[in-house]
Amino acid sequence: MELDERKVKILQAVIRNYLETGEPVGSRTVSKYTDLNLSSATIRNEMADLEEMGYILQPHTSAGRIPSDKGYRLYVDTMMEEKEREVDEKMELVLEKTDRLEQVLKQAVKLLASNTQYAAMVTGPNYHRNKLKFIQLSRIDAEQILTVIVVEGNIIKNKVISVSSELSDEDILKLNILLNSSLGGMSLDDINLGMITMLKEKAGIHSDLIAGVVDAVADAIRQDEDLEIYTSGANNIFRYPELADNQKASEIINMFEEKQPLSEFVKESVSEGSENGIQIYIGSEAPVGTMRDCSVVTATYQLDEGLQGTIGIIGPKRMDYDRVVGTLKNLMEQLDSLYKKK
Repeated sequence: MELDERKVKILQAVIRNYLETGEPVGSRTVSKYTDLNLSSATIRNEMADLEEMGYILQPHTSAGRIPSDKGYRLYVDTMMEEKEREVDEKMELVLEKTDRLEQVLKQAVKLLASNTQYAAMVTGPNYHRNKLKFIQLSRIDAEQILTVIVVEGNIIKNKVISVSSELSDEDILKLNILLNSSLGGMSLDDINLGMITMLKEKAGIHSDLIAGVVDAVADAIRQDEDLEIYTSGANNIFRYPELADNQKASEIINMFEEKQPLSEFVKESVSEGSENGIQIYIGSEAPVGTMRDCSVVTATYQLDEGLQGTIGIIGPKRMDYDRVVGTLKNLMEQLDSLYKKK
């Protein structure tokens, strides 16, 4: 059976009405949403064909129809093609730059949840093979040194290192100069055993501190670092009756609290991004079972030197895809504008 223009228009009318109301859609309602001038009987026949083809479902006998995952997929794919031909709309989503990328990401995820009225997540950037920008040693007390490590993307890591003997201000200044002149601009792959040995020799009696600093640097930029995930808006799920029953809502809320399922989702989906950076998962398409009743729209943000992370919106299958895609594109543009090298 062919999905002709008339069936496409009727399917789009069903989906758009269901997106707005969350209620099953009948033939009389569809007749108001299309310019086909068809009788209700003809529309019912076409809707029966669409149901047979798997694009819509009838949840209860004598009820109207709702979109299936297959129907949503066709709608989303068509919308994305049209979106690429449009001039991007600027959403009311304005980020303020700070020195800490983490703070910007926390700000972004709250704005996303507020702007879309869905649940939102943003991962910290993957900084494998990222370069070291700066190291700052400072004394806490006679036995402890605070090591502040800044890597590209303004990712900051702190580590307290114990020392066997107190360092003077002059000692700390010399070690800061040694570490930054030797390791500044280096990636983890660039720091080899010979370089570490040389640093220890130059540090003399403070060689143990150098070893601790190098370990801290490796921790800051190592490949297998746990994924940092910022979330907001989980309670927005209760706005949508189809997700608000006890079991479904509990699973989704737990996913946001524990974050491990979100981490698994990001790791499973990161290689599937489309050319424009937007990926849409509908129902069972998501690689994590907890999301089977949801739609998830993700985008990959890109910073300098290969730094990248994932932005995601989780909501009902009847989410406002057009607005969500526009919002994510706007956010990616802002992150690029804030952090790209001039």
